[in-house]
Amino acid sequence: MSKATRTDTPHDADSHDLIRVHGARVNNLKDVSVEIPKRRLTVFTGVSGSGKSSLVFSTIAAESQRMINETYSAFLQGFMPTLARPEVDVLEGLTTAIIVDQQRMGTDPRSTVGTATDANAMLRILFSRLGKPHIGSPQAFSFNVASISGAGAVTLERGGRTVKERREFSITGGMCPRCEGRGSVTDIDLTALYDDSKSLNEGALTIPGYSMDGWFGRIFNGCGFFDADKPIRKFTKRELNDLLHKEPTKIKVEGINLTYEGLIPRIQKAMLSKDVDSLQPHIRAFVERAVTFTTCPECDGTRLNEGARSSKIGKVNIADACQMQISDLAEWVRALDEPSVAPLLATLRHTLDSFVEIGLGYLSLDRPSGTLSGGEAQRTKMIRHLGSSLTDVTYVFDEPTIGLHPHDIQRMNKLLEQLRDKGNTVLVVEHKPETIAIADHVVDLGPGAGTAGGTVCFEGTIEGLRASDTITGRHFDDRATLKEQVRKPTGKLPIRRAKTHNLQNVNVDIPLGVLVVVTGVAGSGKSSLVHGSIPASEDVVSVDQTPIRGSRRSNPATYTGLLEPIRKAFAKTNGVKPALFSSNSEGACPNCNGAGVVYTDLGMMAGVANPCEVCEGKRFDTSVLDYHFGGRDISQVLSMPVAEAKDFFAEGEGKLPAAHTILTRLSDVGLGYLTIGQPLTTLSGGERQRLKLATHMAGKGGTYVLDEPTAGLHLADVNQLLALLDRLVDSGKSVIVVEHHQAVMAHADWIIDLGPGAGHDGGKIVFEGTPTDLVKSRSTLTAEHLATYVGL
Repeated sequence: MSKATRTDTPHDADSHDLIRVHGARVNNLKDVSVEIPKRRLTVFTGVSGSGKSSLVFSTIAAESQRMINETYSAFLQGFMPTLARPEVDVLEGLTTAIIVDQQRMGTDPRSTVGTATDANAMLRILFSRLGKPHIGSPQAFSFNVASISGAGAVTLERGGRTVKERREFSITGGMCPRCEGRGSVTDIDLTALYDDSKSLNEGALTIPGYSMDGWFGRIFNGCGFFDADKPIRKFTKRELNDLLHKEPTKIKVEGINLTYEGLIPRIQKAMLSKDVDSLQPHIRAFVERAVTFTTCPECDGTRLNEGARSSKIGKVNIADACQMQISDLAEWVRALDEPSVAPLLATLRHTLDSFVEIGLGYLSLDRPSGTLSGGEAQRTKMIRHLGSSLTDVTYVFDEPTIGLHPHDIQRMNKLLEQLRDKGNTVLVVEHKPETIAIADHVVDLGPGAGTAGGTVCFEGTIEGLRASDTITGRHFDDRATLKEQVRKPTGKLPIRRAKTHNLQNVNVDIPLGVLVVVTGVAGSGKSSLVHGSIPASEDVVSVDQTPIRGSRRSNPATYTGLLEPIRKAFAKTNGVKPALFSSNSEGACPNCNGAGVVYTDLGMMAGVANPCEVCEGKRFDTSVLDYHFGGRDISQVLSMPVAEAKDFFAEGEGKLPAAHTILTRLSDVGLGYLTIGQPLTTLSGGERQRLKLATHMAGKGGTYVLDEPTAGLHLADVNQLLALLDRLVDSGKSVIVVEHHQAVMAHADWIIDLGPGAGHDGGKIVFEGTPTDLVKSRSTLTAEHLATYVGL
């Protein structure tokens, strides 16, 4: 066989070694022009909000995806999401972009780690071939497929005659019929649905959104199944059953055809079929109050019916396999020797080994995908790319080290280098110096955030970045020092025999009145200890990593509640209604309905958004802008940055203490540059988390529980966060932080280190004490990395 050889003759194709970007103006980018080398690892740095994501994701990756979509026929493009061309003059040298971002994975209750990575699909094929007894095809092992059967007569034309034949069909699925593949069943507290001393017309229903003033009132009054003026406690059994459990039934009310359905099936469809965390806050509060989720007694939480659980390979059924820690499952699969399915076993082994290689060997395939952190979700998405044969692809990563212990960051760096060494272009948005250090090329954006950013401050090598006078260059080698004196606790929070997830009967006393850092390798049990063992109460304010949701009409003013006192102040000063000063209510511009832009749908092509010609993008009706407070109209107030608004509402004509308090909190978390009317959809991940932290700082709790607050923070911003944590503790609060950043560990008064490994190799307390004692002990992985970090 001949072997292809490459001559030394120059070829035009070899000249395309750069991705060229000229004149990028997406979001806050100011005519940015960069040249990015292909088949190299390029890291984009800069303070949060400097424009990194706008350049990498919204410009380079977005244009690559748009151009790929344009290769499909117009018919197919009609079914695909339409993407607008980014605001950029020239983009050359693009290759196919694969985006591996931090978006949480689907929160469907039936989505698991196994279904999201195709590992479950391969396991189902394996059991359908090797399982004893044989029960059917792979779908017989799927908890998403129900077993159904039916029979009846079918009419067909045959030989010029109409013939009736009896036909039967059956589908064997693996879904548990009791919980419908969810693994848990719900028990609804009827007292939380209604007050039985009242009638429906007297407002007996306490379910959010179920008002007798609208359609529900018409349906309940016109259905004829019960008397809506009679107290519910006086209902007969049949009437109560119709109110609660009646199947969907067609009724006619006031000449209109409607469907009546009992309260419980309606609640199950509208609220309980969704993940609890994805519900609106007031609906989630109702669900948590009214509904008890318990493990399904029929399948014991495995989601599978008895048939699927009865088929085994050796002594293991598919439910047992999915419950195993993935590192253990990989060993079990490796021990299988069956030539008839050798290719399948090889692929399954590779997938499971990839989990272990990427640092997720502590997960199990039955873990709900909605419970994964942003970092875990991103690494799970990486798995399908590790064994890919594709080369000359652009991989785009969004802070892949989030949620990783310094020990795990080294492993992630190797994976990024492997992707590059296969001939791919790797673009990484990152803040951690350990990952920036492995870059072949660095692009530093800034110098500040928001309108103060959006320019390229440095392009070149790591050595050049260190020598540069940029914020990143100045702080690149920053190292925190250990505290000389630590605070003394004012009390303790005892946790006894904690067993959540992989915790192994953990007993620990968390000191109160000080800054406590809980650390350990990814999967060691930190979140299980903190979120699973510290009881939720009015005294505990918990800020986790769940992303804040908001449409393009939401902004920091609406999210934090800042708009409410501002609207009331405008209304009081001008003697009009507060609703006039909301672009989502009576004050909205009638042409754009308060959106500020007019959207034009162009069918299969990307829609076009043009600034509204009537309000000029201000979102308010022109008559509303005649009203002033402190010499400014409502649109001028909403266009102020937080720092300017804070000064405006502090004194003088615009003095408004309620608004000033909220703006002070936003400034404290480092968001002084944000415009208070800026759409939430334009904020970066780090900005959203700090916005959430600022909102929770208003809580009355005495204990703050923070989950990796340094996520998305630049090296220069970490010091500001530490100052904020110090202020919270000095004001009498107890602060408990789950964190991997060594600067936060060094700043702690007390450290609780979990480990020694992940999954069933973790779940134990391996150290309790001060940071100084931890460094002296050198007894754990955390101790080694912290000692190196502080230079000891």
